[in-house]
Amino acid sequence: MDISEKLRILSDSAKYDVSCSSSGSSRANTPGGVGNAATAGICHSFTADGRCISLLKILLTNYCIFDCAYCVNRLSNDVERAAFTPDEVADLTINFYRRNYIEGLFLSSAIISNPNHTMELLIQTAKKLRNTYNFNGYIHMKAIPGADEALIKEAGELVDRMSINIELPSNDSLKLLAPQKTKVNILTPMSFIKSNIIASREEQSLFKGAPSFVPGGQSTQLIIGATPDSDFKIIKLSENLYNHMNLKRVYYSAYIPVSTNPKLVNIKNSPLLREHRLYQADWLLRFYDFKADELLNSTNSSLNLNFDPKTDWALRNMDKFPLEINSARYKDLLRIPGIGVTCVKRIYRARKVHSLNFEDLKKLGVMLKRAQYFITCKGKYSGDVPFKENLIYSRLSPRFDLNLIESNKNTFEQLSIFPSPFLEKPKIIIPNLIPPPPPKPVSLLDF
Repeated sequence: MDISEKLRILSDSAKYDVSCSSSGSSRANTPGGVGNAATAGICHSFTADGRCISLLKILLTNYCIFDCAYCVNRLSNDVERAAFTPDEVADLTINFYRRNYIEGLFLSSAIISNPNHTMELLIQTAKKLRNTYNFNGYIHMKAIPGADEALIKEAGELVDRMSINIELPSNDSLKLLAPQKTKVNILTPMSFIKSNIIASREEQSLFKGAPSFVPGGQSTQLIIGATPDSDFKIIKLSENLYNHMNLKRVYYSAYIPVSTNPKLVNIKNSPLLREHRLYQADWLLRFYDFKADELLNSTNSSLNLNFDPKTDWALRNMDKFPLEINSARYKDLLRIPGIGVTCVKRIYRARKVHSLNFEDLKKLGVMLKRAQYFITCKGKYSGDVPFKENLIYSRLSPRFDLNLIESNKNTFEQLSIFPSPFLEKPKIIIPNLIPPPPPKPVSLLDF
């Protein structure tokens, strides 16, 4: 099989892994070397400064000894198979880089023969790039669950970021759909990487020439919708991973039905909106000082698909609003729907100079379409409905749901200045806004 055919098969097989991200590291070029990894990052993504960046994203092989029910590359699945050699991956990477096609490499692999053998092949690839080609660009490598710690350590000294995919949000789901994997084989190397990252940073603070270990941190991926695990269990697990494993990112991947295995949840369409809401909830955990127990609990265990998680939380906690913009605490400003971290910082700086009004907030970039219902400026409320839970809930609710649009797709009229009966706001049933009792604490060990 020629190299282009292998590239077609193994790049296609890698598309289901979404846990590639900006590097977060700054590996400088060396004399005679090629490339460098900038802090802004390398991936098929947008950086903080707005640049779109790319990397070569492939599997070393899609031959696998595991038979995970949800995986397209599982042992029992009849798909095209291929395998690169370490030399082939290194040659591809360096040639693509020299042609300015990519800015780095995202390298994962199915498990061939055993975890240690697969990890050794990945290390050989990284060594070829670093030592033979003097490549100083970004490398993100998958750590293979079950591989020896000495191999994980060696790989971590060669790459910028590592990731170990948990994939299924609970131990029960793992036993059902991926019985050859265990939580011990996943969490043990994750903890080992965390410890070595901390040790490496301490050594570098003391010794200038100390080697780096995974300077871009580690990440993981959770598959959403392949099992009946609730959103609460998923974000609680993510919170524990951030707190106890110091992960850079948890990625969520809506399950794509690639199998008819009876053990899988029967779905026709990938739950993309649910994935989107989980990313929004994850953002609140990481940057807005929210706790998983505030967003969901064992009674209310699913994210509201009609509202983003911050708006949903605000509607369930109307007793905390409205907040006075000119006097509210920083952490309380972060909880106002429509106001992000950047705008909160602007407000905090601006109000030291003079009292802010609604026009000032517009100039600062605040989304008053939502925020107006939860704030006051100089004691004045600017919402277009009175400050009542049911009225605000109604104003923020989507005008039409998908079923309504589908059932009336042939009844739309040309836009008119006169009101149309179809365009009247639908009646909305107001849910119980009294927060349920707090749930029992969930430990990372429960995974």
